[in-house]
Amino acid sequence: MSCVEVEIDAVAQVRLNRPERLNAVSPALVDDLLAALDAVARSDARAVVLSGRGRAFCAGHDLKEPPAEGDSRARLERLQDVTRRLRALRQPVIAAVHGYAIGAGAEFALGCDLILAAEDAVFAFPEAGLGLSVTGAASRLLPQLVGPLKAKELLLLGERVPAAEARRLGLVNAVVPDVHAKATEWAERVAGHPAGSVALAKRALDAGIDVEAALELEVSHALVTEHTPEVARSAEAFRSRG
Repeated sequence: MSCVEVEIDAVAQVRLNRPERLNAVSPALVDDLLAALDAVARSDARAVVLSGRGRAFCAGHDLKEPPAEGDSRARLERLQDVTRRLRALRQPVIAAVHGYAIGAGAEFALGCDLILAAEDAVFAFPEAGLGLSVTGAASRLLPQLVGPLKAKELLLLGERVPAAEARRLGLVNAVVPDVHAKATEWAERVAGHPAGSVALAKRALDAGIDVEAALELEVSHALVTEHTPEVARSAEAFRSRG
């Protein structure tokens, strides 16, 4: 079974599909998500909705999986390619977030062009508390949304941010009762506009945000933190909670 479902029409629907693990990030999910985004890029879709099956959008890295083997930089850059692909798409991407959007899940949402949240949505960036580093350009995108001071608070304390607070901070565009229906409605409205002007507007708005420098710095930091004793202890404590 694929870890990501994709349906392509005028509005492409991309759904993370590991509901039994709250759509936690695994190498297979990253591979399937990149393949889905590549399929969208080749298609005639005019807007995209990114969502998650089950009880959550994405609960972050699956720390219950055994540590990945192989080239750490290549694995981290592969994860970062999700942010690159989301931002490179000519089609605007709307994140429809419900339940948890934690760590890499929150970073997936930040990579999108618009973010809608369900009333039960919860965002958090717990990496510092786990001895890890953010990797999805959150170090650049988060301050753009909430301001540098608040971004430091969210990253350093790692506290969970409920939907209403996320809206107040500017982390999401709106909080709505039926997030998938509203995201699809917005996507259909975007799809009704001339595709060329929409693509140019997205490119112009993103032009002043240099995520590549942030991604390179983040991957360098992630390689440092990955080999510290705190990471192993934090991951083991997380696994032991069941």
